[in-house]
Amino acid sequence: MPAIRTIEAYAVSLPRDVPYLGPLGPGETVNRKGYIVRRGNRTIYPTTDMSVIVRAETADGTVGWGETYGIVAPRATLAILRDVLIPVVEGHDPRDAATIYDDLYDLMRVRGASGGYYGDALAAIDIALWDLAAKEAGVPLATLAGGARVAEVPAYVSGLPKATLSERVALAAEWRDRGFRAFKYAAAVSHEGVAAEMAALREALGPDPDLAVDLHWKYSVGEALSVARGVAPSRPWFIEAPCAPEDIDALARVAAECGLPVAAGEEWHSVHEARMRLPRARLAIVQPEMGHTGVSQFLAIAALARECGARVVPHATIGVGIFLAASLQVASTLDHCPMHEYQPSVFDRNVEHVDTTMACAAGLYRLPQGAGLGVEPRASLDRYRLPD
Repeated sequence: MPAIRTIEAYAVSLPRDVPYLGPLGPGETVNRKGYIVRRGNRTIYPTTDMSVIVRAETADGTVGWGETYGIVAPRATLAILRDVLIPVVEGHDPRDAATIYDDLYDLMRVRGASGGYYGDALAAIDIALWDLAAKEAGVPLATLAGGARVAEVPAYVSGLPKATLSERVALAAEWRDRGFRAFKYAAAVSHEGVAAEMAALREALGPDPDLAVDLHWKYSVGEALSVARGVAPSRPWFIEAPCAPEDIDALARVAAECGLPVAAGEEWHSVHEARMRLPRARLAIVQPEMGHTGVSQFLAIAALARECGARVVPHATIGVGIFLAASLQVASTLDHCPMHEYQPSVFDRNVEHVDTTMACAAGLYRLPQGAGLGVEPRASLDRYRLPD
């Protein structure tokens, strides 16, 4: 296969009417840089959908696409891509994506830069290389990743971005009526109480739908166990990210003692981070995020999850659909992946800016078709580029 000739990286910022996770809560304001600090979990979020995109081209003109997080300070990721990674990758064979990932990881490991913005930049490069390799082979990415087992991946509705509990319950009911059978809400904006929201959803939706709550790493062990007791009567599918991600002991204790399925992993960048937690923390569900892991590490984390008896339910967040397409392609190859996250407030808007057959309706994602990822940015996306 022809070698990689050039790689370009840029960021986009797509406006939205309602901020991510929903309207501003009590005491929340938009700062002068356009960010919100959510009081519910002390985490900063943007008021637009920002993403970092990579375009890689081989000597014969084949183009591969990658994408990673740009949610906060996307120019930091761009600097890493442009100054460190891209000059090293140019000239290599994209079919060596997994090896290239390891080599790029090694560049900064002794400086403590194995995750964060550096890990995100690695993911964007890795996805673009896998896209190129699959296009060269003339097959979907899923084929290179092991072979698709399904043509559609079950989806759960994540996020109910409304201001009040009654509005969030009504929104969940609307999605149920559209054919979805699983739902997750966010503790960070559950202003009426986590247990109260779970109970209200269960009462409104009935006994059959799966219900989950994202706890956004906000609780101590004791607090998380108390929350688990509060939601237990509503028979939750899982509780997610109960404690600070660096507190591995806390995650292990909650998983062992809460009596409910526990999910975690969206913030992990590599299998190295996963090994620090598994199998010590007996998670029921592992949630790799393609925008953090890239294809190579997503596959490695999924394999480790299988060894530890956990299912894979991939995370999905702000993006234009490029890394989501990669996530669906790989998810389709896993027999221990029962469902994939679907955030309508992001996906349904931003997918308009890419050419793809990927869609989500009636509780199912339809896989993108064609060689590679099955997704290409449209010209409409160019108008949302951030200036350098």
